[in-house]
Amino acid sequence: MDTLKKEGTGMHIKSAIGQELLVREVMTKGVISISKFEPVMQVADILTEKNISGLPVVDKEKKVIGIITQADILSMVGVSREHTFKDLLKYMLGERLPERRVGDLVGDIMTAPALTIKPDTNIADAVRIMDEKILLRKLQ
Repeated sequence: MDTLKKEGTGMHIKSAIGQELLVREVMTKGVISISKFEPVMQVADILTEKNISGLPVVDKEKKVIGIITQADILSMVGVSREHTFKDLLKYMLGERLPERRVGDLVGDIMTAPALTIKPDTNIADAVRIMDEKILLRKLQ
């Protein structure tokens, strides 16, 4: 069983045998990726078929350059994370939603750059970094 243990200035997650839990121990392996030149509809098909919420976008060298998620695809019709159910109902009844992204290719609507982290990173540090990035995005 994993536990949180406060040591010094940071939090560390320890595994049952007392070692630090690393990102590599919990990350998904064999990840499906996509090129920025692929059609958005292909991504929608993959996300639906595989029941996943997003894909890393990679360049020719397989370096991650962005990410495309269900939210990015929904932004094509003007739906953003901030929209309420009431906003969506208005849209269904014919009102326009602001902030619409346009494009047919992954590169047109993907979020870039993608936040990446090394597999040797302590999971508690990874969580802290993700929390900071989410907070910064909400403040912008």
